[in-house]
Amino acid sequence: MAADLNVVNLFIIAGGTLAIPILAFVASVLLWPAALIKVYYWYWRRTLGLQVRYADCGGYRFSYTYRGKPGMRPSILMLHGFSAHKDTWLTVVKYLPKHLHIVCVDMPGHEGTTRTNTDDYSIEGQVRRIHQVRRGQNILICTEIIPLKSTFVLTSSQFVETIGLNRKPFHLVGTAMGGNVAGVYAACYPSEICGMTLICPDGIKHPHETKFDNHLQDLEQSNYTLTIPLIPTTPEEMEDMFRLCSHVRFKIPQQILQGLVDVRQPHNTFYQEVFMEIVSEKSRYALQQHLHLITAPLQVIWGKQDQVVDVSGAAVISEMVPGCRIDLLENCGHSVVMERPCRTAKLILEFIILQQDARGDTKKSS
Repeated sequence: MAADLNVVNLFIIAGGTLAIPILAFVASVLLWPAALIKVYYWYWRRTLGLQVRYADCGGYRFSYTYRGKPGMRPSILMLHGFSAHKDTWLTVVKYLPKHLHIVCVDMPGHEGTTRTNTDDYSIEGQVRRIHQVRRGQNILICTEIIPLKSTFVLTSSQFVETIGLNRKPFHLVGTAMGGNVAGVYAACYPSEICGMTLICPDGIKHPHETKFDNHLQDLEQSNYTLTIPLIPTTPEEMEDMFRLCSHVRFKIPQQILQGLVDVRQPHNTFYQEVFMEIVSEKSRYALQQHLHLITAPLQVIWGKQDQVVDVSGAAVISEMVPGCRIDLLENCGHSVVMERPCRTAKLILEFIILQQDARGDTKKSS
């Protein structure tokens, strides 16, 4: 009888031990979905070997992740899009070789990077954040699209200098708004860039209208009093945003959608300010206005079913930058890094190797 009781107690203890983490997980999904999303990103950063670091530049702090060390291949700097963050690139980094030196930075004001009331958000201003000119001139730091006002001058070392990224030319990757910034950066500072990949970049006056262009016209006519599709405030609006940005239909549980809304909600006023700047006359076609200055080898990756920035922009870039490589992805929308991460990583790596081999052949022939 005592033996039977011991067995029963053993099962109760074992069952309780298993039930506690299961109940904790269920409770976190139901009650704290935003916390669960943060844990998810933390887990994948650790799994992929990415470390979080901070670069302090004259009182301004940039948050970034990195993996690997500078080596034979050029380092890769990755710039995320509007209202995103450095972890946007986790899906792509997963398929890149671990020996590559990769840096993913939070744009100014985004996630772990400093946000101040003195910032404005034009493309060219953001480029000033990406690259600092010494001796009291404006600073520039790689990320999204957010510039400095003339009253906000950073005098310490630039971000890429602080982490030693510009010891030799690096490969610059930018998606959407980050692609716009990347293109302007490469045009302004060609000696720092050995190659560049733009993924569905903003900043091109494309000949065809998209679903988002129609939304934008409605917003302009209403003097921006309507809801901005890229700034959702409810789980339903979040789902609509995914439908707009992605051709692939992901089945996302309601609680996860709520968690995503909860994570973004405190920053929506900031996102609105950024959005108003990047659709302004000053910034809307910044990339196209700088294309003729780009000298680095250029690769463009675009989803054929992009409803936010029409794929016809690829032809515009190709015409203005002779010799650039165009990779169009079937059954893919605006969120290329989410819909086709493996293919994107493969294309970027192929392009880097191809350009490096071409430079090697040029040196041999000379």
